[in-house]
Amino acid sequence: MQKTVAKTVTLTGKGLHSGKPARLIIRPASAEYGIWFRRVDITDRSNLIPALYDSVNDTQMCTRLANDAGVEVSTVEHVMAALAGTGVQNALIEIDGPEVPIMDGSAHPFVQAILNAGVQAQDAPVRAIRILKEVSIQFDQTTATLKPAETLEIEFSIDFDDLAIGQQQKTLEMANGAFVRELSDCRTFCQRKDVDALQSMGLALGGGLDNAIVVDGGAVLNPEGFRRTDECVRHKMLDALGDMALAGAPILGKYTGIRAGHRATNMLLRELFSTPGAWEMIVCDNAQTEMLPGAHIQVEDLRSNLNF
Repeated sequence: MQKTVAKTVTLTGKGLHSGKPARLIIRPASAEYGIWFRRVDITDRSNLIPALYDSVNDTQMCTRLANDAGVEVSTVEHVMAALAGTGVQNALIEIDGPEVPIMDGSAHPFVQAILNAGVQAQDAPVRAIRILKEVSIQFDQTTATLKPAETLEIEFSIDFDDLAIGQQQKTLEMANGAFVRELSDCRTFCQRKDVDALQSMGLALGGGLDNAIVVDGGAVLNPEGFRRTDECVRHKMLDALGDMALAGAPILGKYTGIRAGHRATNMLLRELFSTPGAWEMIVCDNAQTEMLPGAHIQVEDLRSNLNF
């Protein structure tokens, strides 16, 4: 059965780019509603924005969505990952500004709030997008691929000059709460030189050591260091799940990303849906539903893996 949040979830925090406070409310929605954002601070035109891949209008530093009236909301990837990772297919996300709060730079605060509120089953079948043949995109040194698989699997590789990050690779099957336990607490990361450059241009004004891992060569500037030794590649996998959730339904297939990011994943979804015979929408049977990312999770899954 489809799922929504059992009760309203409220979070507050600052935007990564503006540094301004924002309030986000996740409200229960009816079956077949999907995920929508509503900019409650906009009242002079349509303020509803669908959480879909073809609403993405920028992927430079985060994933930004826009509707036909030009109303935008950015940095949606972490809350989308939290919804996908907890199995929520239907929700209305209200926000009083242009940015989803960055919180601690991971999906952990969103996941914790959702699990504390509870997830409610709805009387409607779960549909999933099954990959039928391989699709791939490539540019520069970046590759992203989707190919057939029985469940959602994510394989990711990164390679950074900074010795604190270096080369990292990880593969995870996103079943039985793997996202909640293995990825949800992993924070976004950046290089100190990039932070300095962005802030000198009036960007990333809300960024800091409380909501990102900042590295400088071989040093991690955060006093607490990494939460996990391979936290950086895990965060990339978190982002990939959030960006793939913009497909509009869970994906049954294997995603492989090499030096990939928001742009690559969105390009890959556009390639998928424009390729005849590459996918089909199915109604999940019980076995398939049990293997989706949000199955078999509870608050204890999150708490038992905290190391911060």
